[in-house]
Amino acid sequence: MNDQQRQPVPRHDAIDIGDFVFAATGARVRRLTTPEGEHWFPAADVCRELGYTTTRKALNDHVPERFRQPLETVTGGHSSRKIAGQNWRRNLQMVNLQGLLLLVTGCTKPACGPFKEWMLDVIVTIQREGSYSLPAAELQPAAPGATVVYAVPPQVADAIVRLEERALRDDAALAALQREANAARREMADALRSVADVLGGIRDRLGPAPAPRVPRQRTAPHAQGRGAEELLAGWRERLTVTDDVWAVAVLLAPALVTDGQVNWSVDEIAARTGLSSARVHDSLRFLLRRHCIRQIGILHNAPVYALH
Repeated sequence: MNDQQRQPVPRHDAIDIGDFVFAATGARVRRLTTPEGEHWFPAADVCRELGYTTTRKALNDHVPERFRQPLETVTGGHSSRKIAGQNWRRNLQMVNLQGLLLLVTGCTKPACGPFKEWMLDVIVTIQREGSYSLPAAELQPAAPGATVVYAVPPQVADAIVRLEERALRDDAALAALQREANAARREMADALRSVADVLGGIRDRLGPAPAPRVPRQRTAPHAQGRGAEELLAGWRERLTVTDDVWAVAVLLAPALVTDGQVNWSVDEIAARTGLSSARVHDSLRFLLRRHCIRQIGILHNAPVYALH
C-alpha cells in the first residue's frame, strides 16, 4: 500500500464549520482540525463567548470527559505547534463539536436562542420522519464527483446575518473610538511639544541651572576652638567603639571640625578607610544613633553629615 492510499480520505462538512460555530456561539472561535477531519475548539474561547464565568466549572457541569481532551492528547503523534499554528499550551483544554454543542445548550444567553431552536427542529424532525437532511443548494457542482453544496438552515442563516451585522456595528464603533483616541494622542503630543518649546526658551534665557547646594552648617558652639583630637577624645570617653567605628570617626572628625560638614558616600568612605561598604554603613548608623553626627541633606547623590 503506497502513501497515497494510506492518506485519510478528506471529509467535507455539509455546513461550513465556521458558520456553524459562529451561529452557535456568536463569535469566530479558533479551531483545530485533525487530518481525519475532526474539529476541536479551545474550551476557554467557547466558554468566554458563551458567557460562562469559569471554564473548568462549565466543562465539569456540561461536558463529559469523552468530549474534551487536552491539546497534547488531541494532536496525538502530530506536532501540536505545526497543527495548531497558534503556539497553544500542550495542556490547553479542547472540546470537540459535541462538547461545543453541550456548552451551547447549557448557555442562557439570548443570542443562542435561534441555534437552539434549530437543534430542536432537527430532533423533532428525526423523531417524526426518521431522518433530517439539508436541502441541496440550487447551484449544483458541474464536475462529476464534486462536493455537493448544501443550503444553510434558515434559523442558522438568520442568526449568522444578525451576528455579522452586530459585528460590523461593533467594528465601526471600535474604529470610531480608535480615531478619537488617536486624535487625542496627537493633541497631547502637540501640547507637550509646545510646553517643551516654551521651557527651552526660558532655559536659554536664564542659562544653566545652578547646582543644588546644601547650606553649610556652622560648627556647633561647644565644638568651636576644639580640634579633631579633642572631638575624638570626647567621643571615645562616652562611647564604646569598635575598630570599624573608630576608623570612620577618625576620617570624619577633621572635616567636621574644619568645614562643619562632610559630603562623602559610603563607597568613598570605604575606599578611604579600607573597610567594606557594609561595615562603613554599620559604623555610620552607630555614630548617628549615638548622636555624634546627623544627616542634614543629600548632595550629588551622597549624604551630607554634620556634628550633632
